[in-house]
Amino acid sequence: MAPITETREREMPLPRVFVIGDSISIHYGPHLERMLAGRFAYARKSDAGEALLDLDRPQGANGGDSSMVLEYVQALATAGALRVEYLLLNCGLHDLRTDPRTGAKQVPLHAYRANLRRIVPLAKLLADRLLWVRTTPVHDAQHNDREIAFHRHATDVDAYNACADEVMLADGVASIDLFGFTRALGGRELFVDHVHFAEPVRALQAAFIAGHLFALEASAAARTTS
Repeated sequence: MAPITETREREMPLPRVFVIGDSISIHYGPHLERMLAGRFAYARKSDAGEALLDLDRPQGANGGDSSMVLEYVQALATAGALRVEYLLLNCGLHDLRTDPRTGAKQVPLHAYRANLRRIVPLAKLLADRLLWVRTTPVHDAQHNDREIAFHRHATDVDAYNACADEVMLADGVASIDLFGFTRALGGRELFVDHVHFAEPVRALQAAFIAGHLFALEASAAARTTS
C-alpha cells in the first residue's frame, strides 16, 4: 500500500498556468507546454488557428495590444470565467507599432500606461499570482528594411518596457525579463522575419519562463512545509 502522503500528492491537481500574450508567446507556447507537462496544467487565450494565419493582425490566440488585452481581461473578470494559480501576461509589441509616415504609435505611451493600470487589478482577480513578461527586443534594420505597413524601434521597446516596469513595481507584480534574456542570446540572427524568432530561440525562451515557474512552485512548497 502506498503511503498516505504519496497518495495525496498524486491526487492533488496540478497548478494551472494561463498565458495572455502576442505572437511571441504563441511561438514559445508549445515548448513551454511541453516543459511544464506533469508539473503544471498549461492553457492560453486560444482559437482554432486563426492567429497563425497572420501574426501581424491580432486575432484569436493573439492577445494584441493593451487595449485588446484590457477588453479581454474585463470580459473574463466580469464572467468569472477564469481562476488559475499563475497568469502570464504581456502586451507591448502591437502598442508600439509606428506609422512610418506620421510617427504615430498604435497605442501611445500614455495610453499604454493607462491601460496597464486598468489591466493589473482585473488580472489579479483571475489568478493567485500574476506575472508580467517583458516585451522582447526588435532589431531596427531587420524590422524596418522590409515592406510592411508599420515600423518598430528598439528605443520604443525600451520606453514601453520601462513604463510597464513602473506600473508592475507599483502594483507589486513580479516580472519575467524575457527582453533581457533574449537580447543576451544575440542580435539580428535570432529573427526569422521582422520580429519573430527562430525555433531554437523560442525553445530557450520557454525554458527561461519554465525556470521561473519551477522556482516559484519550489518556494511555495518550501513555505508550506516549513
